[in-house]
Amino acid sequence: MPDSFFTFAILALLLTPGPTNTLLTVAAATRGLRASVPLLAGELLGYLAVIVPLATVAAPLLDGRPALSAGLRIAAACWVLFLAMRLWRVSSEQKAEREAAPITIGQVFLTTMLNPKAPIIGLVIMPHGSLMEIAPALGRFSLLVLAAGTSFLTLGSLVGKAPVLSPRLVYRIAAVFLLIFSAGLVGSASSLI
Repeated sequence: MPDSFFTFAILALLLTPGPTNTLLTVAAATRGLRASVPLLAGELLGYLAVIVPLATVAAPLLDGRPALSAGLRIAAACWVLFLAMRLWRVSSEQKAEREAAPITIGQVFLTTMLNPKAPIIGLVIMPHGSLMEIAPALGRFSLLVLAAGTSFLTLGSLVGKAPVLSPRLVYRIAAVFLLIFSAGLVGSASSLI
């Protein structure tokens, strides 16, 4: 796969709004850009935890097993639904901005691992082979994750500074978006069975 296509395909997926990007945006809107930068480590490690095993070992083993794919999507949908309910609950409690339950690196890590983008990248876009063979592609991928994640953190910090957007509204918008995303995952899982 040519480097330019690889870069375009990865960025197209990473810049698509989803659960990880929603968490990054909400975190930066409520805590600010600088305080949210460590969340990028959770995102990158979450992607790598899924992509490396898929690209090096599992790609041939998963061919022709739609039930496993459906199960992974349902697990992801449950996690995203949990996050949506948590964000809505935080917004309903009207906690002060600093008292709101912060989004953690662990939540970003788990959300990214369950993100359906990770298997798409690991099984379709990332080259397959040994770790040494795919290392250059993993390096490029890592840089693209950091760039895309930073763009959502920047967006969140700008949203957080907007006078018409309260933290409560940001949490509620994010919760609705995650609920829709969770429903989409369930729908896509049911089509595999």
